[in-house]
Amino acid sequence: MAETEQPQIYLITPPEFELSVFPDTLARVLDHHPVACVRLALASRDEDRISRAADACREVTHARDVALVIESHLMLVERHGLDGVHLPDAGRSVRAARKELGEDAIVGCFCGTSRHDGMNAGEAGADYISFGPVGDSPLDDGAHVDMDVFDWWSKVIELPVVAEGALDLALVAKLAPMTDFLAFGEEIWREEDPVQALGRFIAAMG
Repeated sequence: MAETEQPQIYLITPPEFELSVFPDTLARVLDHHPVACVRLALASRDEDRISRAADACREVTHARDVALVIESHLMLVERHGLDGVHLPDAGRSVRAARKELGEDAIVGCFCGTSRHDGMNAGEAGADYISFGPVGDSPLDDGAHVDMDVFDWWSKVIELPVVAEGALDLALVAKLAPMTDFLAFGEEIWREEDPVQALGRFIAAMG
């Protein structure tokens, strides 16, 4: 990716949301800003709830030519007409997902802070690799991705890379020249106006 290009925007849904409210909020954000992909990332294990959320989000994203992937739930991709799956397992199930979904589906993979896992997932056939958290987070073991990982990846590896997790304006400005996608989730949804919040992040890209 050339350093003059801005990263594309990748949105991650909240882990929990009201079906009567969130699709309209998502539609507003997509109508105001160019977004490449949305990840449905519900914490729920309730199949009916996830299925209804998938249908509602798909109506919003596909009406606007935005890809929709679902986190983890491989079997729901074709059933709900989604564009692919985001795997959180550092590449261990990429080959199986590709075999199940075919070459046209998006298969993305979260690889935490490990460049090695990212390379393995890429070799297994992932369409993009996601590293995070980028910012400081009290979750899990508190580890975050070293900027050197993105710098090295952008210079050496052609496979698109996503930066996600605890992003702030300063991190966005720093990452913009060396990542293909910046992923925003709670960073915008917790704000009173997600449209304005995303606008501030986009402006920080420079």
